[in-house]
Amino acid sequence: MSASVQSVLRTVCRISPSILYPLRLYQKISLRTCQAALRPFSPPSHAFCQAVSLQDDDAAQPAEDAAQPAEDAAQAPSRYKDRPWDYLESEEYIERYGTKTVWADYKRNHKGAIPPQKTRKTCIRGDKICGNPCPICRDPNVILHPQNVKLLQQFISPYTGMLYDPTKTGVCMKQQKKLNATINIARDHGFLPFQIPHVDYAGDDYSNSHDAVGVTPPAPCLTSREDWYRWYGKIIPDENEVAKVRKTYKDYLKPGM
Repeated sequence: MSASVQSVLRTVCRISPSILYPLRLYQKISLRTCQAALRPFSPPSHAFCQAVSLQDDDAAQPAEDAAQPAEDAAQAPSRYKDRPWDYLESEEYIERYGTKTVWADYKRNHKGAIPPQKTRKTCIRGDKICGNPCPICRDPNVILHPQNVKLLQQFISPYTGMLYDPTKTGVCMKQQKKLNATINIARDHGFLPFQIPHVDYAGDDYSNSHDAVGVTPPAPCLTSREDWYRWYGKIIPDENEVAKVRKTYKDYLKPGM
């Protein structure tokens, strides 16, 4: 009797996985069916949403945080497009940068301890954005404009009046060229001051007695009837040098030379 009971238990244990798995699957299918039946009563934005586990949410959160700066740089045109100088006086700019420049806290990601000697060519190539855009490319509200004087002054040295090197500010080469052209336009229109070096002029530079504006003396050849330069006349070569050249290139000279 005990042997028969044990055999029955073994058979049930072998068959139980094949029986329990369809039951569990049926429970999951019934639960999804109930959820699908309730979806018409939910808002339209959640009609096609699917349940995601907590582990998937935790894994997707860092990816969304990393892609957030790229989405900000690639979004629609800024609301400061018509008046970009208003952004530097807004609360949004003060909250993000404070009293610092837009490139003060920027650090480029690079391999090794020694930073690269040149910045990247561009941060945005079509729809692709690099992982760490430059200070101008990462913020769509930072717009280069000749009248945006406060922004342009952040890239000009107050001591020399020269444009900062891109290795100091971290600006990519494409934006550096735009920045240089914008500063030149602003200086031409009078929005930015620039200093012209002072040169002391002597009185001799304006006199008619200077050799540059005075009477040019006649050439020596006209007075002495000799050539002005000796190589203008007939040059007689040294016979010894001519003999050496003929001996060196005798295999290449034509007969009679």
